Amino acid sequence: MTTTTVEAVNLGKRFKDTAALDGFDLSARSGTVLGLLGPNGAGKTTTVRILTTLLRFDTGSATVAGFDVARDARQVRRRIGLTGQQTAVDEVLTARQNLVLFGRLFRLTKARARERADRLLDQFGLQDAADRQAKGFSGGMKRRLDLAASMILAPQVLFLDEPTTGLDPAGRREVWDAVSGLAADGTTVVLTTHYLDEADRLCDRIAVIDHGRNLVDDTPSGLKRRMGADRLEIVAADPADLPALHAIVAAVADGETVTDEAASSVSAPVKESVAALTAAATSVRDQDLTVADIGLRRPTLDEAFLELIGTDTKEERR
Repeated sequence: MTTTTVEAVNLGKRFKDTAALDGFDLSARSGTVLGLLGPNGAGKTTTVRILTTLLRFDTGSATVAGFDVARDARQVRRRIGLTGQQTAVDEVLTARQNLVLFGRLFRLTKARARERADRLLDQFGLQDAADRQAKGFSGGMKRRLDLAASMILAPQVLFLDEPTTGLDPAGRREVWDAVSGLAADGTTVVLTTHYLDEADRLCDRIAVIDHGRNLVDDTPSGLKRRMGADRLEIVAADPADLPALHAIVAAVADGETVTDEAASSVSAPVKESVAALTAAATSVRDQDLTVADIGLRRPTLDEAFLELIGTDTKEERR
């Protein structure tokens, strides 16, 4: 049975005259990845600091792993891991030495710390680099080691604050694989990120936040659906064919058909995506037209995010 391991209800937090959180709600189920998205200053890091007991909230309530964040902070800390934007590994030590050190700091016995270090090195794909100094690691390897360190006590919930900031594409993929593996093993992951492709790849649900308030909480697919239907797009091989292609697309469209002369393309929203694509392709063939490309384009998470930030927040700011 899936349970809720992180929940916040009507959270409020003020810093002097600024409301960092204003009636914010949040819920994450066990073994899932919840993403917090929003512009700078939206309240993402404040939320993480509150849920990890590093900051007291003013109003509302919050529980993590079944314990009240305000009343049972010590119990919460025993069940969570936290990885900030900067790695916390000692670059002079080897990967194994780093993990054993963290284990000892968490009061594990020497034997238990070594056992846990070996298991995490294997889990995060660092066995081959176990006895190398961390200073020679790539950014992705350092971040994976940092994640491993946060898992020393096998926490029920792992909080990640922009875990891939500054990493190259290869390093980001390494971290993504590690995070996906943790969730698959039952760890609940709450992460903040500015990367929309990261949220799309990793998150089971996404909470979009701005000015300390929820704009929406939905799956990545659900957020995209808010943008409307798929779009049928045809790119002309010869710009002279644009009028004919416009007519073909308009015949199957469920909305305004747009011709972009600069891109030599025609597009329109369609409800029955496959049927519309098939009908348009048949018409192109029957009219003996040559096209550079034809296909369906689904709304992206970037478009959904910008639509939310650009419209809903304007209404809230009035």
